[in-house]
Amino acid sequence: MIFQVIAVGLVVAGFYYIINNALTNMEQRGITTGFDFLSREAGFGIIQSLIDYTEQSTFGDTFIVGLLNTILISVIGIFLATILGFTIGVARLSNNWMVSKIAMVYIEIFRNIPLLLQMFFWYFAVLRTLPMPKQSVNINDSIFLNIRGLYLPDPIAGDGFSWVIATLVAGIIASFFLIRFERKRQADTGQTFALLLPILGLVIALPAVVFLIVGAPITWDYPALKGFNFVGGITIIPEFMALLTALVVYTAAFIAEVVRSGIEAVPKGQSEAASSLGLSFGLNLRKIVIPQAMRVIIPPLTNQYLNLMKNSSLATAIGYPDLVSVFAGTTLNQTGQAIEVIFMTMGVYLTLSLSLSFIMNAYNKRVALVER
Repeated sequence: MIFQVIAVGLVVAGFYYIINNALTNMEQRGITTGFDFLSREAGFGIIQSLIDYTEQSTFGDTFIVGLLNTILISVIGIFLATILGFTIGVARLSNNWMVSKIAMVYIEIFRNIPLLLQMFFWYFAVLRTLPMPKQSVNINDSIFLNIRGLYLPDPIAGDGFSWVIATLVAGIIASFFLIRFERKRQADTGQTFALLLPILGLVIALPAVVFLIVGAPITWDYPALKGFNFVGGITIIPEFMALLTALVVYTAAFIAEVVRSGIEAVPKGQSEAASSLGLSFGLNLRKIVIPQAMRVIIPPLTNQYLNLMKNSSLATAIGYPDLVSVFAGTTLNQTGQAIEVIFMTMGVYLTLSLSLSFIMNAYNKRVALVER
């Protein structure tokens, strides 16, 4: 107990010395402290913002813009890396020699090349070699790809579109309960029925019917070349595409290995027993192997999700306006509030990481084997 008290005291004293020393040095150099700078005008633009932002916005707005951009790239990256990683991981165990070797080559190439180099490759060697706006890659006069980004039509919802959204949400909720009903029915009777068509009907067909009934209340804002650049539509900047591609491709290689090891951890007797009962390969994988493998997969998969989110901070190398680039970079340089900016940035990453870990741990507890 005495040693623990001494250890805690030393840690507290260490932090006090560091903070006090920093404050003293800042006072001697005339650097003010506090968070008043968040309400001052930023005076610089940001190439991608999910909220209304201009050069007259405040430094507090730059924090929100950077935070939302970080969350956006992390959520989309985790979603796509999971799909690609599971596909490659299952393909790695395929009985088809060609499919298995292609998956192996993918894994060995992309997980052994540093992420930063992959990011430079996609940005400088691929996207920076695209044509100028006037020579854009044109797809049906609706989609354009050039050195400045990808331009897509922007859907504009009209009156009555809220009914379509409400139907879609109701369809998703009904599908959730339908899946639960099917699982309970299978557990009680051993009988199954195909869920694909009913779910497609609830999630796609039913909203489509409502969409037509309310008069197709949607118009499209197509991008058009005016002067030296495109205006209108949705613009996906090349920095976002390069960062997302690098994060997905790199992380998926590690997720594939996690999935492969998880599947191999399931005793072969389980698959052999399922095959002897007449289950197809797909049903065997979906109902027998994957559910058991998930108990092994989830902990290392959580680490990969955390790595992807933290690796997104490398975006500053290619100019994507994430939290580190916009707030811990430009804002810090213009305000000089190093301690406040760095602590806020560290606090955001800590909060995001702990939140993601909490969600994954809750899911892990749910699928864990319950012992009696």
